[in-house]
Amino acid sequence: MKHTLKLGITLLALHFSGLALAGGEGWSSDFAASQKEAAETKKDLLIDFTGSDWCGWCIKLKEEVFSHDEFKAGVKDQFVLVELDYPRDKSKLSGETIKQNEELGEKYQVRGYPTILLTDAEGRPFAITGYQPGGPEAYVKHLEELRAQKSARDEAFEKAEKTEGVEKAKALVAALGAMGLNDAMVSNFYGGVVEQIKVADPQDETGFMKAEAAKLRIAKFQADLNAFGQKQDFDGALAHVDKTLAEGGFEAEETQQMMMTRAAILAQQRKFDEAIKAVDEAKAIAPESKLIEGIDGFKKRLESEKEKAGTAEPAAAE
Repeated sequence: MKHTLKLGITLLALHFSGLALAGGEGWSSDFAASQKEAAETKKDLLIDFTGSDWCGWCIKLKEEVFSHDEFKAGVKDQFVLVELDYPRDKSKLSGETIKQNEELGEKYQVRGYPTILLTDAEGRPFAITGYQPGGPEAYVKHLEELRAQKSARDEAFEKAEKTEGVEKAKALVAALGAMGLNDAMVSNFYGGVVEQIKVADPQDETGFMKAEAAKLRIAKFQADLNAFGQKQDFDGALAHVDKTLAEGGFEAEETQQMMMTRAAILAQQRKFDEAIKAVDEAKAIAPESKLIEGIDGFKKRLESEKEKAGTAEPAAAE
């Protein structure tokens, strides 16, 4: 009787401590406890932002990689595994876990699933990835390569401590760049480093402050554009894009993206000739950019939609 009661209490404790998860054995949903474990064992965190009951790629990643012993054995000495789930059926999570996951999703600015973050024990991200084909062994190798970004970060931080002025700023910029994080993550987790760069390089010889200012402009542009989109105000959105393009000051690929936004708005208005012209102008801005394949594909869709519109039967007169 005593043994049965003890087992029941143990299982109950495991359930409420967040160890019984969709991720399976070895995964925890308790972020603070995982941080503590990582600090004590000198490991990093592997955080899986997932939608366990609706996200196809999340389910695929679990089935092809995370559920295999080869994966668990390959990461056990390097990572504490954390699963932050955002299921449609929230009855499987406690209210405390739901609140924790919502806060962490916002803090890490997660916008797609699965998102896999590698962080140090403090929770500072140093690499981001997602689904990768090839099975557990290939994924473990992928993670090992990503861990090199932490070494590059730490080496750059260490170098920065030994230098001053522009050289210090360059080392810090290199540290941030080595991780490939989005702007929101840099702001949320490395804001102090950004401030050090500004102080060390007041004349902006690194170009970092100029790049930061451009990012802020783009963020404001996107926010204003979203506001027009929510109101379905295509004329206002088009005017906003045209005004921003006229002001200039962006890199070629940024301008190219704005031109493609302009083309998309024109397409929404079924102004296909103008949209196709905007696509051609966008392509000419940076003909070697990484966006070209997508631009060519979008143009073909526009031409197809234009042809359909031209052959559609006119509506019957009332």
